[in-house]
Amino acid sequence: MATDRGELKIESQNIKTAPGVELSSQQQTLVGSVLDLFAGRPSLPKLGLWKDDAEFTDPLTVAKGREKYEAQWYGLQAVFSEIERLSHEVKSSGNPIVMDMSTRYVVKGLGKEQKINSVVEIHTEGDKITKVADMWDGKLPDGAISNVSSLWTLGNPFWWFHYAESWVFYAWSFTWETSAWRAFRHLNAVSVPKMVGVPKNAEEDRQRGNQ
Repeated sequence: MATDRGELKIESQNIKTAPGVELSSQQQTLVGSVLDLFAGRPSLPKLGLWKDDAEFTDPLTVAKGREKYEAQWYGLQAVFSEIERLSHEVKSSGNPIVMDMSTRYVVKGLGKEQKINSVVEIHTEGDKITKVADMWDGKLPDGAISNVSSLWTLGNPFWWFHYAESWVFYAWSFTWETSAWRAFRHLNAVSVPKMVGVPKNAEEDRQRGNQ
């Protein structure tokens, strides 16, 4: 399928499902595209499967709107030298589609590894994605660790220096979340697009090796 954003090529074709779970062909396309995104393989056609006002959320950010969520996905390429999907399994083919996923990240320049276990929800409307929620260990709090800009910020050495302390705050914030921490998540979704360049067209996307 080709558009002015380029040709849609899904790399994640072997989608694993739990017993009894079946995906339609369109659901397979959407799940495969999301798996590609988490693997650091974004492209304009894959993100063309998202509605313009769609939203990406994880414990660290709330990115609503095309400019914000596209920057989050393209930012992974700039920060991580390795992204390895360790496992995945689709648990539900409803709306949202629910998937368990485990991913290993290696930060560029630091060699620091981080394994993240997630429950991923893919919300849809027709043939488009309206929201992807990445819930680490099945949780999506509005907590203290939300003062960093999604996975993109894991490449910041200063952030890693405070990593242990932040996760203490993270656990604490399940009980004592505040509107200030929720505001941080929205603020970071605004700041990342200013630092991450998103290809303007299919040719620029191809030059980056994404198509």
